[in-house]
Amino acid sequence: MAKHLALILLLCYLFLLTGLSLVNLGKLPTLGSSFDDKIFHFLSHALLTGLCFNYFNRTIVSKPILISAIIPLCYGITIEWLQSVTSNFRIADIYDIVSNILGMIFAIIIIVTLKNVKLK
Repeated sequence: MAKHLALILLLCYLFLLTGLSLVNLGKLPTLGSSFDDKIFHFLSHALLTGLCFNYFNRTIVSKPILISAIIPLCYGITIEWLQSVTSNFRIADIYDIVSNILGMIFAIIIIVTLKNVKLK
């Protein structure tokens, strides 16, 4: 049952993130910095990486950390491309992809650290 719940959580998050990434959200509250969007990208992809690992670690996948890094990377690039071709209110930004990658790397570091702590 835990594997099914992890998959449902991952898929719900992917649908939510996709929707928020491709629609016009209007005026959003800000954190007061000039790079609020990059913070959102970092955090959303760190969470996506964690949710991917949570699911793939419960399956028979032999390298769940690697798969949990590849999926957010491909997803982030795909969303940026979709924003450039399907929207006139969103633009693709290489710095968004960099923020996505940094969030993914951060999550992988946390996952590896927690796995090493559990092994000791």
